[in-house]
Amino acid sequence: MLKSVDFCGIKMTRLIIGANPFGGFSHQDEERDKAMLSYYTVDRIKETWKRAEAAGINTMVTNNETPHIVQSVKEYLGGGGTLNWIAQVSCRTKPDMFKAIDEAVEIGCKALYFHGALVDDVYCRKDEETLRAWCRHARSRGVPAGVAAHAPEAHLWVDGLGVSDFHAVCFFNCGSLHSGKGHRFRLADIGPAVECLNRIRKPCIAYKIMGAGRIDPRMAFEYTLENIKPTDVMNVGMHRGDRDGMVEENASMVREILSR
Repeated sequence: MLKSVDFCGIKMTRLIIGANPFGGFSHQDEERDKAMLSYYTVDRIKETWKRAEAAGINTMVTNNETPHIVQSVKEYLGGGGTLNWIAQVSCRTKPDMFKAIDEAVEIGCKALYFHGALVDDVYCRKDEETLRAWCRHARSRGVPAGVAAHAPEAHLWVDGLGVSDFHAVCFFNCGSLHSGKGHRFRLADIGPAVECLNRIRKPCIAYKIMGAGRIDPRMAFEYTLENIKPTDVMNVGMHRGDRDGMVEENASMVREILSR
């Protein structure tokens, strides 16, 4: 297994596998979205997780709403899959957030965090009580509760409340997509994101470290592992449609970097 850390009581490898490619969320263009969706059938998603296991990765992240991804999680965990499942939770297709949390826990998540666009919105409204209620309910179900967000200001506000167990910090302030302004990836966003991540003492998941495929993987892995806290991990989506051995190659690179 790759080197791991104690992440809110979960033994978690420093590299974890994300799921945006599985759902066709390329953050590039519509043609690439369609190619990812076409490639990632339920069987191929489960195969990818099995290959991640074999490569030494022990944790995966997925959303809780894309139907074929949820089906994949259920079949994978129900069939004896060993990866820890960290759920990115939203409630757009659920009666409310509490029901969404309950469902993720019942399927088998080991931890969950709230979707960045939702946390961005709570931050803009300074709706502390809603966020406290979400986190309180998750912990009442026995799982750590975290937050994602697309700007350091939102994370630092949440951290100041002392309400979350961990943070999922985006290297790029691309919440512009959710506000209808389209994709915006600026290298200038990385420095403030890393500074924010290091100010937060709680464990963090660094995500979009390659700018959704815009940055060389080795460069991104080296920079991230050199600059995040020793207790932090990085979440990387992997599209095997580009290169079948991508999962194994990424794990090998991280193993090499961490062995120096």
